[in-house]
Amino acid sequence: MKRAFVLTGVAVLASLVLTTGVQGITFGEDDGGRHPFVGSLVGEFEGGKFQLCSGTLVSPTIFVTASHCLVGLEAFGITGVQVTFDDVIDADADGLVDPGVTLHDGTSHAHPEFGGNGGGSDAHDVGVFEIDPPGVSMANFGQVPTAGRLDSADKKTTRFTTVGYGTVREDKTGGGNSLELGTRRKLATQELLSLNKPWATFSMNPSTGSGGTCFGDSGGPHFLGAGANETRIVVAVTVTGDRFCRATDKTYRLDTPSARSFLDDFVPVP
Repeated sequence: MKRAFVLTGVAVLASLVLTTGVQGITFGEDDGGRHPFVGSLVGEFEGGKFQLCSGTLVSPTIFVTASHCLVGLEAFGITGVQVTFDDVIDADADGLVDPGVTLHDGTSHAHPEFGGNGGGSDAHDVGVFEIDPPGVSMANFGQVPTAGRLDSADKKTTRFTTVGYGTVREDKTGGGNSLELGTRRKLATQELLSLNKPWATFSMNPSTGSGGTCFGDSGGPHFLGAGANETRIVVAVTVTGDRFCRATDKTYRLDTPSARSFLDDFVPVP
């Protein structure tokens, strides 16, 4: 597999992800078809298509991701966005989405208050890509959490599962040179480190059995539970993390009043 960001187009995308905080699965494994309702946003740049962000289908037409994956793309020359649910999107690892990948058109909806706050405040970093009718037919979809669902999670015993298409890290040592292009949907399990009102921080330290996310996983889901206890409840979406994708994931919670109110405009929330 070629190292990340070697192609000109991918270098442009690298500039985007580093600027916006877009985060691939690290210290994980191939998804193997376990999460067909997790997809990848694909951006078009000068006629080429690139893996951009990740997200979750929660109904036939509603794909939940991060707002920062949907706004300001024109400034980086990205002229269009589509979504795919194919398991493998770049079989030859050349940085381009393969021509045979199934792509769906739609409309982007960022949270109306996105960008109003930062730091420890509520950044409202949840968005929706509304797929054109008739949508995507699947047996299962991701689920929006009940209000405050993460507050009742036991940090000592509850594991979580994160899924995405982004940049891959398998080596604990080194910096950016240890990152490789994401070519397919992958997953990792992790533990919860801390919570505040809008944010959940997860460990991605392989020494404790955790994996996590990296560039291209922004907007991707963090499901409540892992292994036999995994659910389809998306408690948070990836937003950012440490620079070299080997320590922590900072995610935006979907069980907050702001996130649930926004999502309720597109899909019923429990």
